[in-house]
Amino acid sequence: MGIIFDNEISLLWRGNKQELKIEPWGADSFRVRTGFNQVKDGFPGALEEQPEQCTVQINHYETYSEIINGDIKATVSLGGLIHYYRVSDGELLVKEVAYLGVDLPGLHRVLRPAAGGLVSINQYFSTDDDEKIFGLGQHMNGCFDQKGLVLDLSQENSAVSIPFYYSTKGYAFLWNNPAVGRVELARDRIRWVADACHQGDYWISACSEPALAMKRYFDVTGTPPVFPDWASGFWQCRLRYTTQEQVLSVATRYHEMGVPLSVIVIDYFAWSTQGDWRFDETCFPDPTAMVKQLNEMGVKVMVSIWPSIHPGSENYKEMRDQGMLLEKVSGLPIGMTFEENNMRDGKPMPVFVTYYDATNPEARDYVWQKAKQHYYDHGIEIFWLDANEPECYPNDKSDIVFHQGMGSAVANLYPREHEKAFYDGMRAAGQEQVLNLCRSAWAGSQKYGAAVWSGDVPSTFQALKNHIPAGLNMIMSGIPWWSHDIGGFHSGNIDDPIFRELMVRWFQFGAFSPIFRLHGFRLSDSMVSHGVTGGAENEIWSFGEQAQTILTDYIQLREKFRPYIHQYMEQTASTGMPLMRPVFMDFPNDAETYQHAMSFMFGPDYLVSPVSDYQAREWHVYLPQGSSWRNAWSEEVFEGGQTVVVDAPLEQIPLFVRGNAINLVSQ
Repeated sequence: MGIIFDNEISLLWRGNKQELKIEPWGADSFRVRTGFNQVKDGFPGALEEQPEQCTVQINHYETYSEIINGDIKATVSLGGLIHYYRVSDGELLVKEVAYLGVDLPGLHRVLRPAAGGLVSINQYFSTDDDEKIFGLGQHMNGCFDQKGLVLDLSQENSAVSIPFYYSTKGYAFLWNNPAVGRVELARDRIRWVADACHQGDYWISACSEPALAMKRYFDVTGTPPVFPDWASGFWQCRLRYTTQEQVLSVATRYHEMGVPLSVIVIDYFAWSTQGDWRFDETCFPDPTAMVKQLNEMGVKVMVSIWPSIHPGSENYKEMRDQGMLLEKVSGLPIGMTFEENNMRDGKPMPVFVTYYDATNPEARDYVWQKAKQHYYDHGIEIFWLDANEPECYPNDKSDIVFHQGMGSAVANLYPREHEKAFYDGMRAAGQEQVLNLCRSAWAGSQKYGAAVWSGDVPSTFQALKNHIPAGLNMIMSGIPWWSHDIGGFHSGNIDDPIFRELMVRWFQFGAFSPIFRLHGFRLSDSMVSHGVTGGAENEIWSFGEQAQTILTDYIQLREKFRPYIHQYMEQTASTGMPLMRPVFMDFPNDAETYQHAMSFMFGPDYLVSPVSDYQAREWHVYLPQGSSWRNAWSEEVFEGGQTVVVDAPLEQIPLFVRGNAINLVSQ
């Protein structure tokens, strides 16, 4: 047993050498922390700023105490067990449970000492058979509802760990802990595991609808900035454009064809050496002139910047000597064996690269100043922050020494802090609209203008199918600016008829994604491809005449949708409603919408159901209750609450217009 007391604004419990602190943290929400002997402030996480003080009510009874903040109530027993209720109807939202199934002190929050003065935590919560859970980052497992899964709390290429979810029980939950670990979403209980961290820390909010959950989350972790004007158009990218002349040639061809192009992307190895953070002057001799020519055609430039640094870089010694690089406890550098611009027998040579420490504010400023000098000052205002997990092999970051602590306790922060380096730098330089493309993220990344893409995924129909639930869960994790490599990243042969069909279907999906970006490492029957030297073509004219016609039509269709896109992007921060979202966000009372992962809403007026099977020419689509729906191509009207079978010729994505909304397809 323990003792319960309060300090007028927080409820505290002490027992079993633990202290538990429950305090209001935003409307209808609590922050809950626990540690050995005493809860402490100042540890890294996503809840960085104290919200405005809420009015709370605290009551003490013989066997328990309670704290009430708006529509959420927490009760704490003398044994330290917590139950959370919705005040408006008295419904139990979730409760702590003991791992042995009995309410004995210390069995629902198991704290054990870990190396380095840290603590390992196993935290157990209840769940119901009919409860569904959405969010928790991006995972290419093909699952919509995350119940029944075990997810690593670790950043990897194409697996993004954001420990935030929405439960259909009516609450939102953030594991405010950047430690390496896992979450187990079993049928009988949920277990959060931190292998070694500073202390337990989570946030919970009572939310009547999923949009409110997103709004509450933004309120405490940061709201997305304004979606830039240029970002809603078509982005052209491939691995890779090797010269300034090639970049200009591709953009000019689009311009001469009359096909709108918003962004052209210069991928990796445009640099001199990894860690120089400058152009290779032999291939990009005059970036200022290049940017000027592109801007005159209405095209912005994005450049790939990695957080990696090669020992041969001009910046390596200075950064190493000033403690700006990541190292293991042993003092050895961390990183991976990769390629560099040096060639032998026509092939790139392997080299070892390490990473700068993005949790170090001095290192962040150092890297930004280099990027500013060598890119931003030439007019480049968009950065591709690739490999920002950071990518290393083996992917064990527990024994890495970061500026903010041991890797076991803070490693998952890295992508967000790298994004912060560029966001802060660009804002300080006077740029108002900031968006940077990133391969990873953590809780709060959205406030730094992070547009996260799905990583290096294969070019298969199964990968396309997996992307739809993965993207929807990523968006439900607080990342409204989500993207993917149209066509997949690797193994796509531009001469293969199967890949050409995949490209068309994926392109259609891209046209109704928050960011519309063509990218990939392409193969061809007529050439041998290497990552450094570049792959085959990857422009809209690269996949045959039929594909070119269809892709061009979808670029023009996207242009029609751009005002609509910005209208609803602007509402995300204030309402919590992202542009691309699960159907249940608009129809929370239709139970069927929680089952269907292959369709989504694009704003309030359009339901999109991408075709993700090879040679499929008809498609089953569930239309939610509460509205009529028009096929955007045929104008046929259907009543909601049924599954319909519609024609899906190669040139058409199944698309439905809600009620009496304007059909932009026919405009």
